[in-house]
Amino acid sequence: MSDGRYLFQPYALNKHITVKNRIFKSAMSEGLASRNHLPTEQIVELYKVWAEGGAGIVVTGNVMIDRKALGEPRNVVLENGDHLNLFEDWAKAGTKNGTQLWMQINHPGKQVFKGVVKEAVAPSAIPFEPALQRFFPTCRALTSEEIKKIIEKFARTAQLAKEAGFTGVQIHAAHGYLISQFLSPHHNQRKDEWGGSVQNRFRFLKEIYSTIRSKVGSDFPIGVKINSSDFMKAGFNEQESSYVIDQLDQLGVDLIEISGGTYENPEMTGKSIKPSTAKREAYFIEYAEKLKQQSNIPIVVTGGFRSLKGMEEALEDKATDFIGLARPLAVYPDYPNKLLHNHVPLLELAPIKTGIPFIDKRAMLELTWYSQQLERIANGKATNPTFPPLLSLFLTIVKNGKEVFQQRRA
Repeated sequence: MSDGRYLFQPYALNKHITVKNRIFKSAMSEGLASRNHLPTEQIVELYKVWAEGGAGIVVTGNVMIDRKALGEPRNVVLENGDHLNLFEDWAKAGTKNGTQLWMQINHPGKQVFKGVVKEAVAPSAIPFEPALQRFFPTCRALTSEEIKKIIEKFARTAQLAKEAGFTGVQIHAAHGYLISQFLSPHHNQRKDEWGGSVQNRFRFLKEIYSTIRSKVGSDFPIGVKINSSDFMKAGFNEQESSYVIDQLDQLGVDLIEISGGTYENPEMTGKSIKPSTAKREAYFIEYAEKLKQQSNIPIVVTGGFRSLKGMEEALEDKATDFIGLARPLAVYPDYPNKLLHNHVPLLELAPIKTGIPFIDKRAMLELTWYSQQLERIANGKATNPTFPPLLSLFLTIVKNGKEVFQQRRA
C-alpha cells in the first residue's frame, strides 16, 4: 500500500506561499449564510473543522460579488466593507492548523432561479433549453459598461477577502456561471470586443484576473476553476480550454482547478464517466495530463478520487499537482488526517439514490444530501454516512418545498 509520500509533501505554490500538503478541499455550496447573506457561526464552525481536518488548501463555497446576483437563497455576499469582522472570524477559523483558506468568488449570470433575484443577465440573451429554462427568468444581455462594473466588483471582493484574512481567492469560471457563459460560443454570441473569437471571449476572465491582481499584489494567490469542456454542442471545448489555461499561465495565475460540464450537462457529478477513467478514479485526469505536457502551471484535479493509491499514482505520474476532494470531506471532514495517520486505503461513498427516476437521473438529491451533512458539521454534530436517501428527500421537501432541487449549486 502507498505510504502517502507524495500526498503529504509540501508544495511551493509560488516564491511566497508553500502549501503543507497536496490535498485541496474543493468548493461546495454550504447554504448557511444569514438572511442578510453574511457568514454565520455555523460557517465558522464548519471551516474550523475542515481546517483541523488536515487539508492543505480549503476553498469556500460560492461567495457572490453582488447581492443583486445570487445563485441561491443563502449565498454569502461580500461586496463592501460592512460587517468585515464576520469574514475575519471565518478566515481565522479556516486558517487554523497551517491551512490555506481561499475564497471562491463568483457571479451566476443567467444561472439564477426564479424568485431568488429580480433579473438575470448574461453575455447574450440566449435562453437555456426549454426543459431547463422554465426554472430561470428570461435573461438580457449585459452592456459593455455593466461588464466593466462587474469586473471591478470581482476585484473589490478579492481585495476585501485579503483584508479579512483569507489567504487566497479562486475565480469560478466553470459550471455555466457568468464567466463560463462568456467563454462559451453557445452562450456568448456578442459582436463586440467581448465575443466572437476565443481571444475575445477570454477577455472578460482576463480583465477580471488582471484587475484583481492589481488590487491584491503579487504575493496573494489567485486560482481559477475552469471547465475542460462544457460537454455540449457548440460549447466551450478542450482546445479552447487549453488556450485559455495557457494564457492564464502567462498572466501569472497561481493554480488551475480542472472541472467540466454545466447544469445543462453536469459532467462534474461523474454521471457518464468512462471505465478507463473510473479505473484511475479522477474524472478529468486525461485532460490534466495533456495540460501538464504543455504548461507548468500548478493543476488540481477534482472529482472521483477515493483511495490513497489513486491519489498517489496521479501525483507520482505528474498528472496533477493537487488532489481535489469535495464530497468525501462532507462526510469525513478529517479524511486528510486519516490518510496521514492511518493510511485509510479506500473511501466508500455509495451513490445517493431514492429509486425515483426523475430525482436520481439529475443527481438532485446528491447535492442536498451532502448539504445536510455539512449542516450537521456546522451544528457541531457528527456526520451520518448511512442517512437514508428517502428520509433526506422527505426532510428536504418539508423544509424547502419541491423546488429546492433546482436551487442547489456546485
